[in-house]
Amino acid sequence: MSRYGQRIRLTGGYNANAINYWFGVKTDAPQIFLVDYLVVAGGGGGGGDCGGGGGAGGLRSTVTATGGGGTLESVLSLSSNTTYLVTVGAGGAGGTTTAGSNGSASTFSTITTVGGGGGGFGAVDTDTAGGSGGGAGIRTFTGSAGTANQGFAGGNSTNNGAGGGGGAGAVGANAPTAENGGNGGAGVAVSITGSSVTYAGGGGGGMRFNTSTPGTGGAGGGGNATTSNGVAGTVNTGGGGGSGPASAVGGAGGSGVVVLRYPDIYTISNPGGGLTLSTTTSGTNKITSITAGTGNVSWA
Repeated sequence: MSRYGQRIRLTGGYNANAINYWFGVKTDAPQIFLVDYLVVAGGGGGGGDCGGGGGAGGLRSTVTATGGGGTLESVLSLSSNTTYLVTVGAGGAGGTTTAGSNGSASTFSTITTVGGGGGGFGAVDTDTAGGSGGGAGIRTFTGSAGTANQGFAGGNSTNNGAGGGGGAGAVGANAPTAENGGNGGAGVAVSITGSSVTYAGGGGGGMRFNTSTPGTGGAGGGGNATTSNGVAGTVNTGGGGGSGPASAVGGAGGSGVVVLRYPDIYTISNPGGGLTLSTTTSGTNKITSITAGTGNVSWA
């Protein structure tokens, strides 16, 4: 194109509303564009020895829903040729003779989500708060709190049944009877990838006796069997780990994820490495899922 010509380029895409004009030769000057996101932290581990279910990792999104009953987040206005930090949080370890560990935070640019709270251990009041709160171990304790606009609290326990871990979409269930574990709280369905996927369910609560009923994990969250260890939360959903019966080991929390949607005229990169990512195209948008690591992303 002649330097005296006019080039009109739409930054378009799902939420974009800007039109950039170039006169003459196109330059490499930074361009402003809009990015939708889903940021989910790692889920908390389930408590050991008939412990509480792990809480789901905190969830924030500009698409479909956000965690903790919050409203949709605002899209981010970003600039090309600029780096933005991304961290995908790991899931917390399941407890042995301890409470489950909290999950780790996930970050994209200015957006941070809190790792899920660990489920309480056995008959000790050790569950912890997080993106969603951990469920209480047996002995009539109270589940821990979630984080506003990211997730809900964990469930309460009874003498022989532990509470379910909180989920991004609902509170973890209280132990329903003296003998049975509470279900993990529901996750949240988000359609940023073009398909509806449910993230950040809480882990199911354990119970004291093998003849009792363990809690079922929320979508993405781990459950357990009556005679085995707690089940881990699902990888890259931020689900909380489940717990199990007496002497069982709690399941680990599921790792988090960061998903970005932006106009397809831009190409994402990972300068310096450190991230595991994949990109697809849907209509006029590209969708990049980042499933592990810490590093920077940039667009050109």
